[in-house]
Amino acid sequence: MSSSSRADATGQQSNGVVRATVAGGETARSTPEAGGPRHVPYRRPRLPESEARERARRFRAEMEARRSVRMFSPDPVPRELIEDAIMTAAAAPSGAHQQPWTFVAVSDPAVKHRIRVAAEAEERRSYEGGRMPAEWRAALASLGTDWHKPFLDIAPWVVVLFEQVHGWFPDGAVRKHYYARESVGIACGVFITAIHRMGLATLTHTPAPMRFLREILERPANERPFVVLPVGYPADDCTVPDLTRKSVEDVAVFVEP
Repeated sequence: MSSSSRADATGQQSNGVVRATVAGGETARSTPEAGGPRHVPYRRPRLPESEARERARRFRAEMEARRSVRMFSPDPVPRELIEDAIMTAAAAPSGAHQQPWTFVAVSDPAVKHRIRVAAEAEERRSYEGGRMPAEWRAALASLGTDWHKPFLDIAPWVVVLFEQVHGWFPDGAVRKHYYARESVGIACGVFITAIHRMGLATLTHTPAPMRFLREILERPANERPFVVLPVGYPADDCTVPDLTRKSVEDVAVFVEP
């Protein structure tokens, strides 16, 4: 029997392509040359255009209602919701599918307070110690922010997203991560979207520098803090700055025939 028609225990081989049965009776395929990647079928239902438009309209309206929140309710949020948001974010695309992220979800009041104290120390140096350029302070003026960060105590969860700058091979050698920062940024956006869809609120908080987060949360040296995301329900008396968003003409360019 020739190699091109030989079958093994997992499936059949024909014309140099291995086919193996996968869930649902479909077949997975891989090319044997140079240990080619194993592929599985991917199907998405093609929606009628009217339904696609309606879904897009509803989702756009929902996301246009999203706001960054700094005034949180202390009401508890089930861990399951945070886990679902994290795993939704973990489905984001990443360079070489290396998934270079770690989400550290903190509900322990003592640990949250340590994060607040350290964050406020850095923020105070920025706001009052001359570390923040005047131009940056002017840009923040419409938001009314300062170095006080009570939401880090009040929000029931503080999720810290870390970028894995590199990974490790089983033998201990360093495994380079490609487009790690871009990948983590995409995952962050998906996390924020998932949180909003649950009726919760969050804020992207980036104290600088953020090295203290690695120390407080005991993360390894290959992980770099990317963003702090307090999560909870908006407080009953929550307010947000009266802002407008750019129009489609300001943010998009269409190149059409």
